[in-house]
Amino acid sequence: MQILDIGEVAERSGVPPSALRYYEEIGLIQSIRRHGLRRQFEADVLLKLSLIELGKTAGFSLTEVANMFGEDGRPDIPRDQLRAKADDLQRQMLDLRLLRDALRHVADCPAPSHLECPTFRKLLKATRRRVTRPSSKIRRRGSSQLGE
Repeated sequence: MQILDIGEVAERSGVPPSALRYYEEIGLIQSIRRHGLRRQFEADVLLKLSLIELGKTAGFSLTEVANMFGEDGRPDIPRDQLRAKADDLQRQMLDLRLLRDALRHVADCPAPSHLECPTFRKLLKATRRRVTRPSSKIRRRGSSQLGE
């Protein structure tokens, strides 16, 4: 079993020591012992940190990420939450494409006034419709309230 000092974990993972201490405080990771004042971890903490970062990058809160680990600390990822998040990301991508197209059209529109441009009016209407639509919510497993 390879043991890594908190500094080495931070260097290899790119996660600052302060975040590692916070993750340990909220139960996302666990040190196995201390050498003086320095926490020490098993090497598999690097994989867990990668999973945590992936979840954060996908838009999951730390609470949601924590709920994706079983009692034993091993991943127990509910596929329905992943599908729901993928659907949310798909909607965000569509919204961003629409916004990109609207901005490009505004920048390049030859009409004397954007309000006179029928394409611009259609883009405004489409943008308003997308923004006012209710967003889907992801069901949360567990009742633990960890920091975000």
